[in-house]
Amino acid sequence: MKQLIQLLQVKKIIALLLTVVFCYLAVIGKVSSEQFLTVFSLVVAFYFGQSTARQTIQENKVIDTNTNTNANE
Repeated sequence: MKQLIQLLQVKKIIALLLTVVFCYLAVIGKVSSEQFLTVFSLVVAFYFGQSTARQTIQENKVIDTNTNTNANE
């Protein structure tokens, strides 16, 4: 259930819809493969870039918390 809730975040919905629409347009021939690859690469790079940045920030918070805890001992 938690994974379903995470899947329904706005950014993820937009990325999934954009992917589905561009796949459909590529299949029916309205979008060239070059255009599809450009847009899809941009979406994937942005999505994973955001995820990596968020993960790095969370890891740094954990490291800072551990450092502060050890310094207080």
